[in-house]
Amino acid sequence: MENKIILITGGSSGIGKAAAIALAKKGATIIIQARNPQKLADAAKEIESHSTQKAHHYSTDLTSIKEVQEYAEKMIKEVGLPDVIINSAGLGNWLPFEDSDPEHFQQTIQSPYLVTAYTCKIFHEHMKKRGTGHFITVNSAACYFAFPNAVGYISARWALRGFTDALASDLSDTNFKVSAVVLGKVDSPYFTNNPVSEQNIPKIVGLLNPTLSTEKAGNAIVSVVHSKKKTLIRPWSMSMYVFFNRFIPWFFKLLMRIK
Repeated sequence: MENKIILITGGSSGIGKAAAIALAKKGATIIIQARNPQKLADAAKEIESHSTQKAHHYSTDLTSIKEVQEYAEKMIKEVGLPDVIINSAGLGNWLPFEDSDPEHFQQTIQSPYLVTAYTCKIFHEHMKKRGTGHFITVNSAACYFAFPNAVGYISARWALRGFTDALASDLSDTNFKVSAVVLGKVDSPYFTNNPVSEQNIPKIVGLLNPTLSTEKAGNAIVSVVHSKKKTLIRPWSMSMYVFFNRFIPWFFKLLMRIK
């Protein structure tokens, strides 16, 4: 990882910060990007405590094309053009359709889907001259299933999966790599900040899948930075459910409805 510049959106907390720390330990130059300037500054100090490199941070409204463009040019000038971009920014409560207003749908599609699309597109324009780059999207296992009480969240996660697959197809004849890290439930601040979401997790998920620590989730991302594997699903049990869901989706729809 030495001499590699890695940008992590949503890197001020949770999975993104865990990946940043793990990559910093391996010698990478880390750039983190999120909205809250104080959380970013605190995260940068924590990342630096695990590395001899400076951790760079940029407070950005990633839902704004103008700001993504502005700060992309700024970080390229100040730090350098990233070799790897890890798209970890994402939000959105798990709500049933009856409780979802139009603003909820707008927010969940903005982040993670549009935030990821904006970031990849704008940096790809800068990377084309160099001819290489690696785009990684961090997605939820919800991108493979449909279950009650999370209609906006699930729709956005399916959109993110579609974008990742389509981008990989578009760049397949180039030296660019596209990967997805798909995770089950992670013990991150997300569920602390969104308790309604945790209540709406299908019961069967908690029974059959262990909750990942943020450290294990971060290490999964690090492994994909190294391997450039197209798709990595964790925990292992979740990868089996995704596989069998292709053949008996009706069965998993029934399981997901168990309260």
